[in-house]
Amino acid sequence: MTVSYAEVIGDPINHSKSPIIHGFWLQKLGIEAEYRAHHVQPEKLPDYIKKRQDDLSWRGCNVTLPHKVAVMDLVRDPGLVKDSIGAMNTIVRQKDGILIGTNTDAAGFFAPLANSDWKGAHALLIGAGGAARAVLFALKQAGIENVTILARNGLKASGVMMQSGLKGDVLPLDAALPNADLLINTSPLGMVGQPELEVDLSPLPDHALVYDIVYTPLETNLLKAAKSRNLEIVDGLDMFIGQAALAFELFFGQTPPMDHDEELRKLLTA
Repeated sequence: MTVSYAEVIGDPINHSKSPIIHGFWLQKLGIEAEYRAHHVQPEKLPDYIKKRQDDLSWRGCNVTLPHKVAVMDLVRDPGLVKDSIGAMNTIVRQKDGILIGTNTDAAGFFAPLANSDWKGAHALLIGAGGAARAVLFALKQAGIENVTILARNGLKASGVMMQSGLKGDVLPLDAALPNADLLINTSPLGMVGQPELEVDLSPLPDHALVYDIVYTPLETNLLKAAKSRNLEIVDGLDMFIGQAALAFELFFGQTPPMDHDEELRKLLTA
């Protein structure tokens, strides 16, 4: 009997904790399926997607760096994700073999912020990749109107800002931080195997919240610096588990057992 499976694809992929999360939920629910990690290089992405159409045991995949933008041209987009967010992080195979793409990053990102009022706040983003697009979409839904993006590629960041429909400034990655209510690192800087993110948080007000979507390591240097200033922080596992829960339901047709979050966090940080 062939076991059905879903997976996460990216380049690199060894750092991904997605198999731990999905495997944990599959075990708790007693679902006979697997969740794997699959290394897909950019030039091999079209062939990978094409082959999945005929794989009856393949439920879908999560998409991580650097494929979140490129994959949009390879699958169906019934929710108009390309126009609204501009990046996909989840691909699902329909019974007829049609592959459709969506984005669970936006909802996963905003879940830890949902109990606060962000209308009119000033948000500062570091990075302008696929994750930044999902974050900007979520911020717009939350009523944030003023955004500053710090990025290596100013032209790319300006395009991301324009597509989001938000107004704001684009600054170089090494620019001094403006006074902002919410700082979000959407880049891979600070992740294991990547350069550190070096920023001076002194311009931020005492009420600012610092949110790092990097989850390996869980406590990044950015979050350590924020803690030293007694700023409120959100770590990358909140977004990661939130987006994974939405994808899990799409892949396996059941809501993951979120009442085991504390056990799952311990497993992920062991």
